[in-house]
Amino acid sequence: MPIYRKTLYIAGLMTVAEAITLKRLMLLTVILAVAVTCLGCIFSPEEKKGDLTQLRIGYQPSTHQAAYMVAQDKGWWAEDLKPFGITEIKEFEFPSGPPEMQAMLAGDLDVAYVGTAPPITAIAQGLDAKLVAGVNINGSDLVFKNGLTYRGPGSLEGLSIATFPPGSIQDLVLRKWLKDNEVDISKVKILPMGPGDAVTAISAGKVDGVFLPHTSPAIVEIEGKGSVVVPSGKMWPDHACCSLLVSGKLIREHPGLVEQIVKTHIKATNYINVNPEAAAIIYVNKTNQDLDMVKRSISEWDGRWISNPHLQVNSTVQYAEVDYHMNYIQRLPTKEDLFDTSFYEKVKQS
Repeated sequence: MPIYRKTLYIAGLMTVAEAITLKRLMLLTVILAVAVTCLGCIFSPEEKKGDLTQLRIGYQPSTHQAAYMVAQDKGWWAEDLKPFGITEIKEFEFPSGPPEMQAMLAGDLDVAYVGTAPPITAIAQGLDAKLVAGVNINGSDLVFKNGLTYRGPGSLEGLSIATFPPGSIQDLVLRKWLKDNEVDISKVKILPMGPGDAVTAISAGKVDGVFLPHTSPAIVEIEGKGSVVVPSGKMWPDHACCSLLVSGKLIREHPGLVEQIVKTHIKATNYINVNPEAAAIIYVNKTNQDLDMVKRSISEWDGRWISNPHLQVNSTVQYAEVDYHMNYIQRLPTKEDLFDTSFYEKVKQS
């Protein structure tokens, strides 16, 4: 029965004017109910903080990602994210970026401290995530074992060099550097390894060199098994290294939480830059590495801890181009595919 007829029927002895007024009230009630439902759809993700209580963060045991460890040690992750309903920070350690991105593709991570290059491959493969902040630039070294003499990029021909897997920062920087210097890459045996395996390999004399992020180069030198011959900043000045990656789902459904994650990361980064020795102790407590070695690593590396993602955009886009031309990826992602700098900008403006 149409609403207006049903209204007249229910009204009984009501006048036509009264019945029409009742009809209008009923229609207004329906409209308001629909409006409230729509508003709930718009605002519920950020308001329903109880639907996300655990945050899963991936990282690697490198001084490059010390900001994650500082924020954890200081209790900032727990304290800063608690107002957003987060009651547990669940961490996952990875030897390098490619396996970390496999975990993110599988839906096992919400946030990742990771080299800037591995997310390019993952995003090209369909990963729903964005780089929201910088973590560091430069910070890796090419190390030759004892007895070898470095005479420029061409001296790598005929040698075996252990570095992180294809698609990693180190793999891309090394290959681009060799190509830019007209070295026949097919004559260099590039072996994919995690940092522990690579350090063991050069210490045992099973490879001629390694190209690894710190603290690994310092470990090799302190053990007397090799010497740094080229820092990555000379191969590619101010190249992006590690970044902060956040899932698209988290960005869409909990933007306030993502903003706080970036804010906490900035706080931890600033702490490291002001207190490098205290940060070294925190790192040692987390990784059980030797404190003197870590201090030496920090004093000698050519890296720099940052949080501004804009410092990494140009080299990251170049990484994507290198990936594409090397057939690591079949689709060339754009800057917009890779970055969401809005959270950093909002934090800095507040």
